[in-house]
Amino acid sequence: MGDTNVSTKQFRWFTIALIAFNTVWGFNNVVNNYAQQGASVITSWVIILIIYFIPYTLMVGQLGSTFKKSGGGVSSWIDETSTRGLAYFAAWTYWVVHVPYLAQKPQNVLIAISWAFTGAGTYFSHFSTAIFSILCLIVFLFFMWVASKGITTLGVIATLAGLATFVMSILFIFLAIAAPHLPNVTAATSHLTRVKTYIPNFNFGYFTTLSMLVLAVGGSEKIAPYVNKTRNASREFPLGMIILAVLVGICAIVGSIGMAIIFNSNAIPKDLMMNGAYSAFQRLGQYYHIGNSLMITYGLTNSIGQIAALIVSIDAPLRILLSGHNDQYVPKSLMKLNKHGVFINGYKMTGVLVGILIMVPALGIKNIQELYNWLLNLNSIVMPLRYLWVFVAFMLLSKHMTKFHSDYRFVKNKTIGWLLGFWCFIFTAFVCVLGMVPKISFSANPHSWFLQLGMNIVTPIVLIALGLIMPMIARRNKNK
Repeated sequence: MGDTNVSTKQFRWFTIALIAFNTVWGFNNVVNNYAQQGASVITSWVIILIIYFIPYTLMVGQLGSTFKKSGGGVSSWIDETSTRGLAYFAAWTYWVVHVPYLAQKPQNVLIAISWAFTGAGTYFSHFSTAIFSILCLIVFLFFMWVASKGITTLGVIATLAGLATFVMSILFIFLAIAAPHLPNVTAATSHLTRVKTYIPNFNFGYFTTLSMLVLAVGGSEKIAPYVNKTRNASREFPLGMIILAVLVGICAIVGSIGMAIIFNSNAIPKDLMMNGAYSAFQRLGQYYHIGNSLMITYGLTNSIGQIAALIVSIDAPLRILLSGHNDQYVPKSLMKLNKHGVFINGYKMTGVLVGILIMVPALGIKNIQELYNWLLNLNSIVMPLRYLWVFVAFMLLSKHMTKFHSDYRFVKNKTIGWLLGFWCFIFTAFVCVLGMVPKISFSANPHSWFLQLGMNIVTPIVLIALGLIMPMIARRNKNK
């Protein structure tokens, strides 16, 4: 028996740290947050890691260790600590927050392909937002059709493309930091050795950008199933989480310094969110006299990764929602499977919601770059809503701590545990609400500002409210 136990618990602290790092982190986290805060984002990274990311990941560790047979799903944690109805709503939230994510993936695919094959991000700039959105809708519907065929190899493709993109991200850090030592290369941002350069202006506008930081460090609940595959979980898992925080901190801080070397923090390009990653690799290629090879490599790997992520994200969250709940909460018609084992009516519902979110904003936002930035910021408002359920589950677990056994505990005092969960819940909700404030100048375009504010408020409300309607439809259909 002892040998079997050892063989099933092979993961060490460094394995856990690397798996978690590859799950949580991405190069765009550096680009997007630098675009909003400039070099001062480095201080923001330090703050967010200490007050949010570290407790968040350690809560995930305790939840995963406690509910080792649940597979690590957030809705199953809620099911264990509360009611089936609340568990359904957690699953609904987990699925529905992917709607804005799916709406933006086609944009990312088209932009990545544009950079890879034209060497510039201007190919779609002369398109109207309506035409560009129609192209995005076509891309989405095509890959939704591909997903409906039950393709099973995409996980492998996504993993390989993600690994390649990850390697490129690490390569960026080394090349960018070394660039100022090259002949005729100077840092674009001045005074990088002064502390003042990295101090944020803690005004209202600053706090409206925090949701992007929370989006960047969220998602560690995906690694919960590995807690109980870790040798000596009570000691090595938290150590792995600390190493994860160190790795994320190093990449965030050093990566942001690399961005400050390439892009002037005091004159950030308006299209940095959309084109910054590709432009950064293009400039590095110029510094090192290797042409566009780095940019093309990143563009190709990222386009493949974006396509694979799009297809997987159409199916996986929907499967979590529909596989785990009966017709008391979900209309039976949504559970219909096609010959490939795909929830075909669930796909149709996804297609309608994503299609609306792709097309409607284009009626009021007339600039592609502005459309891209708005949808990315909408993701930073909506996606963290699923993290709220992690903190609800931890509060419930802390409240009933004596009822459940865990090989690893973040905190042993139930009051402190509840308060930590409550803090992370309130902080997440706070930054999501403030994130609704548009990131464009009100005076420059009041109409677009109010339009974006309205969509930022209405979209999450409608998406969540649909989850309340579904059980009503399910009960009505069941009583017929």
